[in-house]
Amino acid sequence: MKYSGWPEPGQLVVGKVEEIEDFGVFVDLEEYEDKQGLVHVSEVASGWIKNIRDHVRTGQTAVCKVLSVDESAQQIDLSIKDVNDHQRKEAIQRWKNEQKADNWMSIAFGEDLESDHYRRIADELVAAFGGLYEAFEHAAIRGEEAFDEVDLAEEDIEALIETARDNVSVPFVSVSGYIDLESGDPNGVDNVKDALHAAEGNGEVPEDVDLEVSYVGAPEYRIRVQAPNYKVAERELEASAARAIDHVESVGGAGEFHRERRTEDA
Repeated sequence: MKYSGWPEPGQLVVGKVEEIEDFGVFVDLEEYEDKQGLVHVSEVASGWIKNIRDHVRTGQTAVCKVLSVDESAQQIDLSIKDVNDHQRKEAIQRWKNEQKADNWMSIAFGEDLESDHYRRIADELVAAFGGLYEAFEHAAIRGEEAFDEVDLAEEDIEALIETARDNVSVPFVSVSGYIDLESGDPNGVDNVKDALHAAEGNGEVPEDVDLEVSYVGAPEYRIRVQAPNYKVAERELEASAARAIDHVESVGGAGEFHRERRTEDA
């Protein structure tokens, strides 16, 4: 997605060197529509520059700091020398992330990235999350909850979440659910304990998954799962609940899985 507005002074932008002159370098801004900036020769590198082409080349990707913006004159002054290595790496990574997010938007909503529908969704996501990539990260981790305050149609939210869960890699995601376990058998307490042990995995939980079962308030118990991605987390959550319910039902009890908590805090 390319922004239609103007960058702010002090902002780091990613651009491509379009033209090199003795007095400076013209840079097309990759993140903005039809915007080009000028890096004066004095802002290309520190110290005296004998030949500007020793420091930049046509087609090079450059991270620049915005020095000033004159919208009336359609002029953006940039600096390359004021960007350190750490800032350069972060800006390039952000730009690459946004390119990924553009691709994910195409997957979610079709190829027409210039349509009014796409633009409206993109603007809403940028306003709510600060960027498209961040929106997909939240969608992958939090699901529908991430869009409680976002003005999008339900089908658009579903498309975003499905695409995010198929494509976004995050350090881990956390999901929770609840099981009600009851047993009227004289050994009911032991039956429920055994069902909870079954929920915890009996050695069946993958090594990269952290699964915890805790007491909420009889007959309700919480299952919390941390996993590398949403699909694995959901799969292990449902498997944990199924193991507990299967066990308690096998000894004459009853079990039920639900996503929202029912027992009130004491």
